[in-house]
Amino acid sequence: MRSRIFFKLMFVFLLVIGVTAITLQLAVHKVWERTLREQIERNLKQKTLMFAHRVEADRQHSLADITSQEGQAAGARATVVDPTGKVLADSEADPGTMENHAHRREFVAALAGEVGLDERKSQSLGVPFVYVAAPVSGGAVRLAYPLPEIEITDRPLRVALFWGSFSALVFAVMVAAAASQYVGRRLQRIVDFAERVAGGDLTARIASSSTDEIGQMALALDKTTRRVEESYARVQTSQRELETLLNSMHDAVVAVDVEGRIQWANRSMDRLLLRALRLNAPLIDSVRDPDFLAAIQDAARYQVVRSARSNTIAPGRTFDVTAAPMPGGGAVAVLRDLTETERMEKSRRDFIANVSHELRTPLTSIQGYTETLLDSPIADNHVREFLEIIRKNAARMSRLTEDLLTLARVESGEQRFEIERVSAEELLQDALESFREVARSYGVELVIENSVAGANVSANREAIHQIFSNLIENALKYAASGKKVILGARAAESGVEFYVRDFGSGISSEHLPRLFERFYRVDKARSRESGGTGLGLAIAKHIVLAHGGTIRAESELNHGSTFLFTLPGSEADSG
Repeated sequence: MRSRIFFKLMFVFLLVIGVTAITLQLAVHKVWERTLREQIERNLKQKTLMFAHRVEADRQHSLADITSQEGQAAGARATVVDPTGKVLADSEADPGTMENHAHRREFVAALAGEVGLDERKSQSLGVPFVYVAAPVSGGAVRLAYPLPEIEITDRPLRVALFWGSFSALVFAVMVAAAASQYVGRRLQRIVDFAERVAGGDLTARIASSSTDEIGQMALALDKTTRRVEESYARVQTSQRELETLLNSMHDAVVAVDVEGRIQWANRSMDRLLLRALRLNAPLIDSVRDPDFLAAIQDAARYQVVRSARSNTIAPGRTFDVTAAPMPGGGAVAVLRDLTETERMEKSRRDFIANVSHELRTPLTSIQGYTETLLDSPIADNHVREFLEIIRKNAARMSRLTEDLLTLARVESGEQRFEIERVSAEELLQDALESFREVARSYGVELVIENSVAGANVSANREAIHQIFSNLIENALKYAASGKKVILGARAAESGVEFYVRDFGSGISSEHLPRLFERFYRVDKARSRESGGTGLGLAIAKHIVLAHGGTIRAESELNHGSTFLFTLPGSEADSG
């Protein structure tokens, strides 16, 4: 790892240094060459002007001698031409053998009265020259400087630049190697630190006193690791607390993943199955109850809460199963043991049924004898008043025992209802005919508001009549001030919804959730006066539940109350 970082950094450094050295050498050489050319051209112009001045002023020497001396002094080739371009003198060639120079660009400019400059290869010598010409009286003069002389002058500079660049490159490579090694070691420390953290060692630390980018990155990683360690410690503490809490629960708890494999189970679950569950093993290998497995599968698949009842997880025991989805997928199920609760509930129902049954005979006797005494001539009015009180209370206790027996039979499932296809409209009409006269005695009008024509429900006619009886009696007793009670029915999602609506004083919202509990009364004093037992709504609720329906109440103070219950539609209608 370290070698890869080192070589990568070295490659980058070498590339940068190499490009810089080459660019620097090319740039310096080009600037030097351009500067040298410009200096040669300036010197050559000055010497050419001096050559022209001497040709104009020197009358002691011949033109050939002047040309030879000036060429030698300037280190260049000197030439003199007349206005027609004919060569009059040349420092390196015989003028008679030279061609006419009138069309040479430097002479064209000079014969026009300006200093001419040109660069080209000499036709006579085959060497590139820089030509500078200046006008004189009766023609022009020219100096030609060979360019190879520039290359000869430039060669030491190239050598110096090469060795300077090479030395700088070697030194830079050494510095880059040291820097690469230093940076590589620092990065390797960070990599080793990251590998330790990735391996689960959250106690790993990386100290760095440097303030550069690598040092800041090391400090940030170190700070991040500290926070992760603290968070992980908090998660572990929370997990231990949760495990302790779940293991202390009496209810059994088990969690599965999306594939139905066991992820966790508390001790109550292990005790329930008489063995410890194997983690990551399919739950179906340990539990075969179909309702329990279906509830967990639905909760995990559809992300909804499912409830079920299980009787086969443990012999002779009944469990209420609640399965809920987990955020990361899968589901958790809680099994609450209902065995003792159901046993006590059954004992309570049996006790109530037995006591009610035993009370029927003496209550009937008390009621019969009291009525007999009342029918006989009794002179004492006080005795007659006392007998009337005995008769009323005996009648009330008789109604209470009958309602208790009915409720016990419905709750326990002992009373079986023969379900048949019944018209919803007929059920409403039967209730109306049965209670129309009773309603009139209360000064209340009983009417049918809505009727679902042609709709049929699956129900027991007598049981539904009892529901209407309880609901209408309540409406007449507690809502007579409304002067009207409405019966109705309407289509619902799963069948037909029936309702009984009154226009009395209404019921406060805090009472609505408990209306269907046994013996619950909103106005206890008024209930006793009316002779109610407090069991009518509880009986109605259990009859509706036995039919597979639901029952509820809606009410507002001073706006009356509405009691609604649903019954499943007939299969013939749904088909």
